[in-house]
Amino acid sequence: MAVDPKTAESIYEFTVTDIDGNEVCLEKYKGQVVLIVNVASKCGFTKQYAGLEELYQNYKEKGLAILGFPCNQFGSQEPGSEEEIKEFCSLKYNVTFDLFKKIDVNGSNAAPLWVFLKNQQHGFLLDAIKWNFTKFLINREGKPVKRYGPNEDPAGISKDIDGLI
Repeated sequence: MAVDPKTAESIYEFTVTDIDGNEVCLEKYKGQVVLIVNVASKCGFTKQYAGLEELYQNYKEKGLAILGFPCNQFGSQEPGSEEEIKEFCSLKYNVTFDLFKKIDVNGSNAAPLWVFLKNQQHGFLLDAIKWNFTKFLINREGKPVKRYGPNEDPAGISKDIDGLI
């Protein structure tokens, strides 16, 4: 039975598909601080992969998980297959945080998790995600506590992560 993103209380109610095609219940991340990001390989913000990986390396032992969701809705900047995306992230940025199947974050086909995130942490454009590398910080109870725009450098999120870790 599908979760209603409008009545869900935490990310733990959602199941998503990882970049290798495996179903992952987000309850797996229970008790961790989670940063959820829509990513793209051919975007002006793509260099943020390096900053996200640095955050992950600095905080993973303290309980941080980063979840990257490729999205091709903004300027067709993520045209590759899951295999191509995984290879790009590994070879170019040494990404070791969790990556997931390419999704839509806006519109009628938006992934339910992203509908939930937008409902919990409103943005400026009628809750729409405005571009790649929008970030949501999730506390240890699975509740979104802050939303960051694409311009927010991952290093700038450290202070908020410190407050939750």
